[in-house]
Amino acid sequence: MKKAILGLSLAAIGLAGAAYAQMPTDRTDPMGDKTVTKAEMQAKSGEMFAKMDANKDGKLDAADRTAHKSQMFEKLDTDKNGAVSKEEFAAAHKGHEGQKDMRVERGGRGGKMMLHMADANKDGAISRDEFTAAHARMFDAADTDKDGKLTPAERKAHHGKMRGMMGKQSGQRSGGHGMHGDMPPPPPAN
Repeated sequence: MKKAILGLSLAAIGLAGAAYAQMPTDRTDPMGDKTVTKAEMQAKSGEMFAKMDANKDGKLDAADRTAHKSQMFEKLDTDKNGAVSKEEFAAAHKGHEGQKDMRVERGGRGGKMMLHMADANKDGAISRDEFTAAHARMFDAADTDKDGKLTPAERKAHHGKMRGMMGKQSGQRSGGHGMHGDMPPPPPAN
C-alpha cells in the first residue's frame, strides 16, 4: 500500500511539470481560435511568466519548480493527509480518459527542454527578458508566411513540428521508447 501511495505521489509530482511548463497544445491553445500579432503573443508570454514565477522574484528557477510541485501535490491531496490515494489521483484525471499522457501533452520533458533553451546566459534561471525573447523566436519560427501574424493553423503546425522533434530526441535518449520512455502511465484506479 505504501509503495502504491508513494508511486502515486511521485506521479503527481511529475504532473507538476504541466503546471510549470504551461506548454500549449492543440486542445488548449492559449490564444484561442484567432489570428494573433506578435504584440499579443508577447503580452500572453508576460502573463505566463507571471503565473510561473511562483515566488515573484523576477526569474524562473528551481525554487519556482519546487513551489509548483508543492501546489500540485496539495491540489491532488484533497483529504490533506500527506499522500495521494488512487481515488484522489483518479478524481483529478476524471474526464481525461482517452487523452495522451498529460505529462507529455502539457509540458513534461518538452517544457523543461524549452525552458533550458530559453536560458540564454545558462545561469540556471530564466529572466522575464529571456522568456519573452524565447517566445519571440518561437513566434518567428511559426510565422511561416512572415506576415507578422500567427493563424491557428500556423500555431497548430508549429506545435506539431515541435512535438515531433521532441519525440525524436526523447526516443534517442530513452532507447527508442518515444516520449514515454522512462515515464510509465499512472496505475489504474480500483
